Amino acid sequence: MRGGRRFLKIRVRAAPTEGEANAALEQLLARTLGLPKSAVRVARGATARLKQVEVTGMDEAVVASRLG
Repeated sequence: MRGGRRFLKIRVRAAPTEGEANAALEQLLARTLGLPKSAVRVARGATARLKQVEVTGMDEAVVASRLG
């Protein structure tokens, strides 16, 4: 936990240009959670290393348990 918030360290191979890395992150999380790609989006930090991701259609506790 960092500052009372949970965080997950993820690395993707996509280049950080033109949103490719953000799209790869969204796709990876959606696949891991068993959700459609449209249910996961980078809500904050699109151009930063630290990002806040929004997941719709799944309870926060379920997300936390599936991501470890």
